[in-house]
Amino acid sequence: MQQFSFEFDPPRPAQPAATPSTAPAAEPSLEAMAQRLEQHPDFRVLRRLVPILDFGPAASPTTARQRVLVLDTETTGLSHPTDRIIELAMLLVEVDTASGSPVGPVACFEGFEDPGMPIPSVAREVTGITDEMVKGHRLDDPQVEAMVAQADLIVAHNAGFDRPFVEARFPCFAGKAWACSFMDIDWKAAGAGSSKLSALANDQGWFYDAHRALVDCHALLQVLARPVGHSATTGLSQLIAAASKPSFKLRATGSPFESKDKLKGRGYRWDADAKVWTCTLASQEQLDAELAWLKAEVYGRRAARLEIEVLDSLVRYSARRGEAADRSL
Repeated sequence: MQQFSFEFDPPRPAQPAATPSTAPAAEPSLEAMAQRLEQHPDFRVLRRLVPILDFGPAASPTTARQRVLVLDTETTGLSHPTDRIIELAMLLVEVDTASGSPVGPVACFEGFEDPGMPIPSVAREVTGITDEMVKGHRLDDPQVEAMVAQADLIVAHNAGFDRPFVEARFPCFAGKAWACSFMDIDWKAAGAGSSKLSALANDQGWFYDAHRALVDCHALLQVLARPVGHSATTGLSQLIAAASKPSFKLRATGSPFESKDKLKGRGYRWDADAKVWTCTLASQEQLDAELAWLKAEVYGRRAARLEIEVLDSLVRYSARRGEAADRSL
């Protein structure tokens, strides 16, 4: 299927020569052209995403609301102990918990920070942020802390990346509930071909200039404000629900060597430091089912004590560990 994104004025179609009795036809607007293309099955139109700064009033002023802070960072690299934030953006908005829709005005924050080191070429190429753009800048600590204090839930599209960075820079983030729009929503089951934010925006008919923090936040908020796939619930509703329940990190301690292919095929990851296969389960039901599978397929009649780490939204996606306990099979 062909896709078109209108970023420039297209060539004007040839017009018949005007005569004294025939005035030239008016050129159709770009939007009218886009609407005509959309009616044809061989074309799909993408429009530039326009930030929404006010979602309007709630359907009912008495419904419960949560304040959700959507966040994105750009950094010098991938390692939060050694790399630094160079740009931070946040959007704070109220969400009607009955409908899962954002309501009212959106508070915005965007700022650069000088990392005290040259920005690596890879980061410059991805983000377009240069040393000159961040030189002498520092994120406004009081403003960041004030926005975070108002939030009931913090959302990022890769919270496992963003959360350790912002917690290292701003300790106030550690006391907040977090959800990840990449991990906590099953986009594949919803029919999405990719969980990348730019792809999810394309699915909704939008394009935007990715890898700058503020526009990424606007794109994520608008994606999450829509129903996920054919469900009746929005992405925001699903993230609020996910944050209210614990997940579980299971460490298959003492698993026999010959089971490694089974574990890998099951989706376990090898923790080289701890020398153990691990997986994360989203619910108690999934944990119970996984323990039954391990007993039947991996440990058999062997005695085993597995470590289970409970991850609530206060520690999930952070560099901190949750409460751990052993479980016998």
